[in-house]
Amino acid sequence: MPPSYPVSFSVDYPERQLNRLSSFFRIFAVIPIAIVAGLLPGSELAGSAQSSGGFEGAIAAGSIIFLPIVLMLLFRKKYPRWWYDWNLELMRFGNRIGVYVALMDDEYPSTDEQQAVHLDFAYPDAERLERGLPLVKWLLAIPHYIVLFFLYIGVFFALIGAWVAILFTGRYPRGIFKFVEGTLRWHNRVVAYAFLLVTDDYPPFRLSA
Repeated sequence: MPPSYPVSFSVDYPERQLNRLSSFFRIFAVIPIAIVAGLLPGSELAGSAQSSGGFEGAIAAGSIIFLPIVLMLLFRKKYPRWWYDWNLELMRFGNRIGVYVALMDDEYPSTDEQQAVHLDFAYPDAERLERGLPLVKWLLAIPHYIVLFFLYIGVFFALIGAWVAILFTGRYPRGIFKFVEGTLRWHNRVVAYAFLLVTDDYPPFRLSA
């Protein structure tokens, strides 16, 4: 069994009938919470980063604190606790929206409660982090960007299949659910490594926990 990575992510599988009407109109139902996310500080920067191919733009809500952490780790070997709290809660919020869009849960995304989405990583000991790595982690993660590009193409088509299945049966196919969950887990590990800078452990190339 492979060792666990310091970033954990999971989504509770819905052992119930999902709301067919909500699933059918999901792309419209998500608009209000997407507007809230877009009004968060720095969201315009995240949007521009996403349009220009920046990986951190894919977080889907607000803007993570990245460059200030790079400088603090490089020159002071410190990771301010409130910056960690902001990044963690922002990632959780963005993932709740992403899971809702992916039809994996029909409970409307909360701004603060975890609901069916569980994302966690420990507050880093800055003294144990390599001082110069934050300058190159985004570059070292390029192989992951390539793999994730193709995984998300697969997710797109998988979600079409899940949407049709939910409309006819009210259930999310478990195999598709595990694939989408695994892709999101992979994505979160890469973001935590390359942009949140909470670990020096290189992300594994796997979908599983």
